[in-house]
Amino acid sequence: MASEHGISHEKLMAVFDYHQSKYFTESEKIALRLAQGLTETPPTIDELLFDQVMAYYTTEQITGLAIAIALENFRSRFNRCFGVQPIGKYSKLNELLKAIGMLKL
Repeated sequence: MASEHGISHEKLMAVFDYHQSKYFTESEKIALRLAQGLTETPPTIDELLFDQVMAYYTTEQITGLAIAIALENFRSRFNRCFGVQPIGKYSKLNELLKAIGMLKL
């Protein structure tokens, strides 16, 4: 969906090294750190990260981010369980999947 909302392929690929990327603002990097922390098992959200998140986002925005991240984690894990494959709407999907090790060419 990101590409449908105008996110460039370069920015999508930069997600894999977002800490160093010029494509993301500080607030986006903090949101990505939150997503990364919530995706780990067990989640790794410490007080420092939460304070950083609170510096950029309101409580309502943080709630929305947490819900979206949790939902995507649920869908990803559910889909893996049943072998659900991406539907392939994005023309460069294979490149993205290969970059994260989900596609072997």
